[in-house]
Amino acid sequence: MTTYGTIPTELPQQSLSLIVQAREFLGSGLGSRRKWEDMINIRALNLPPNVNEAVGRIRTNIVFFKTNYVIVVLFLLLLTLFFHPTSLVIIVVIMIAWFLQYFLRDNPLSIYGFVVDRNMIITVLTLFTIAVFFLTDVMSNIMSGITFGLTVVLAHGFFRTTDDLFVGDEKDINNASQC
Repeated sequence: MTTYGTIPTELPQQSLSLIVQAREFLGSGLGSRRKWEDMINIRALNLPPNVNEAVGRIRTNIVFFKTNYVIVVLFLLLLTLFFHPTSLVIIVVIMIAWFLQYFLRDNPLSIYGFVVDRNMIITVLTLFTIAVFFLTDVMSNIMSGITFGLTVVLAHGFFRTTDDLFVGDEKDINNASQC
């Protein structure tokens, strides 16, 4: 009895290991984020007295809230792309191409008996991605989303006081103030 055309009841071992690796990577990254209540503390917002204080606040807040800031920028980028659905579709198509041709491929690509190595695949996918980004309005939409996100992050870092951020993280914050 052949099993061709049947749907497997279990995922292959390689797919499971990719899922486990992705879950561990995301868990370790998201595990370092700070509580949102600490970040959005209304009582800790005020205007800095001078430029040096403002720069120090921005540096300290970036070190302390770096994971939160990445989440905010990515969320605002995604929100910006929702207003441009064609850009979102193009990005999804490019991501699928990268996953299918580079990340999920175990065997070398063979076209008419010619084996294409991984460096050639990377080169073609990179050139394809750059060409599509610049020939469409995707690049401008991505840049506007990232710019909007960075503006929000810098505004938060500018207004958020750092007096209550020294709980257990004096080493990281002192390193930020020495930069």
